[in-house]
Amino acid sequence: MTDDSATQDRIFAVLTDSADHPNVRRIDTHAASVFLEGRRALKIKRAVQFPFLDYSTLEKRKAACEEEIRINRPLAPQIYHRVVAITEEADGSVKVDGSGRPIEYAVDMSRFDESRTLDHLAKAGPLDANFASAVADAIVASHAQAVRADGKAWVSAIPGLIDGNSNGLRTGNHFEAEQIAQPGRDSHAMFLRLRPLLEQRGRQGFVRRCHGDLHLANIVSIDEQPVLFDAIEFDARMATIDVLYDFAFTLMDLLHHDQPRAANIVLNRYLAATPVENLDALSTMPLFMSIRAAIRAQVALARLKPPHYDDPGTLDDARRYFGLARALIRPPAPRLIAVGGLSGTGKTILAGALAPDVTPRPGAIVLRSDLVRKQMFGVEDTDRLPASAYTPEVAARVYDMLTQQARRVLAQGHSAIIDGVFAREDERDAVAALARERNVPLSGLFLVADLATRQARIGSRRGDASDATQEVAALQEHYNIGHVGWATIDASGTQEQTLQNCRDAITAGK
Repeated sequence: MTDDSATQDRIFAVLTDSADHPNVRRIDTHAASVFLEGRRALKIKRAVQFPFLDYSTLEKRKAACEEEIRINRPLAPQIYHRVVAITEEADGSVKVDGSGRPIEYAVDMSRFDESRTLDHLAKAGPLDANFASAVADAIVASHAQAVRADGKAWVSAIPGLIDGNSNGLRTGNHFEAEQIAQPGRDSHAMFLRLRPLLEQRGRQGFVRRCHGDLHLANIVSIDEQPVLFDAIEFDARMATIDVLYDFAFTLMDLLHHDQPRAANIVLNRYLAATPVENLDALSTMPLFMSIRAAIRAQVALARLKPPHYDDPGTLDDARRYFGLARALIRPPAPRLIAVGGLSGTGKTILAGALAPDVTPRPGAIVLRSDLVRKQMFGVEDTDRLPASAYTPEVAARVYDMLTQQARRVLAQGHSAIIDGVFAREDERDAVAALARERNVPLSGLFLVADLATRQARIGSRRGDASDATQEVAALQEHYNIGHVGWATIDASGTQEQTLQNCRDAITAGK
């Protein structure tokens, strides 16, 4: 045992002494020990050295604590406070933030409810849609403030990540050799195809000093808002990555925790709030999510040590992550879905409900005419536009932009859902032409409902991007829609009935 290890054992004994600290709880990881007492948490770096981190000296541990505060406090100021010294006093006693000689350092933090991390919340049931949107917003904010870096080192490191996964998954012989080899081969092949794009993204500034470890256990709900914490501080290289690789960890883990709807909401919200170059890099997501899933499979395998070497829950977790890694790296072909119908038929709700089920995962990108129009005029989603924003000339520009965006999504091997009225034949014909151009299946769904139902729905809207009023709905009754050519869906019933009718129509049209 080293002198530092002996000193830490002494400190740990003091911090867990039942007389002075009767309610303390200690949590150990491979690199740190956390002491929870009341509303306070103290995190002490353990005197260890691994290939990926070195906490072997007091000076290095102090520097690591300072770096943890520097990296994490901007993301979670309500959790991370300061670095505090643990001192040896003149009488030989050990104190936290004493006046004696520092013999250790700790990260001084506020304790939060561990049951409110997203992995626990996801196990309890479907995540709320508004909360899922807030998760995306938190990640967007973290990427906006992340420092840009040279992308060359990151791109060059990706083959090593792939090989590292293959080697790590051989631990314990839980998976067959060919099962391990398949995602490795597929990942290397996909990386070779994507390398020019990844290098371009590095030049564009999308490689940044990110969180680096955004799985669900590192996102917590505090005051009903998601907070990102425990970002990688011990190795800047591990966290200097493409923002989409950072983002992919959260998406993948939502899929692992059986939260497809939340994953799709997070994906669409993130893309809507970040530069369009991210839309043009959707093709990277299968590779990035697969690598992240394989990493989590390795983490689970690492837990299979005595006395838990045969723990069925941990082994099942590893197998599920590994199965997800294998599936994600082989995404199915994309498809195009168009949802039309007069105002109040429920197009937007339907598009959002359909999107999570549309492969490749995490579901289709939803392109909504109302939002495109607001973006075109440079206003917020819920700002009302004048009648001049709804002329036939403007409508033609809106549908042209929708088609262009769908083309970009499909070109990345991802599926798209276009949500618009589609009252004109030429608008519907343009979508059909796009599907033929991209050689993808098209499912056209035209929702219908009586005027009273449509007006009632419009009257109940709050905070929506649509500017349609009950008067507009009445005027639409006189539209000459012509030959629709799409599946006509009765949308006068419940949302669940309409969704099932559309699913049936999509299946029948395959």
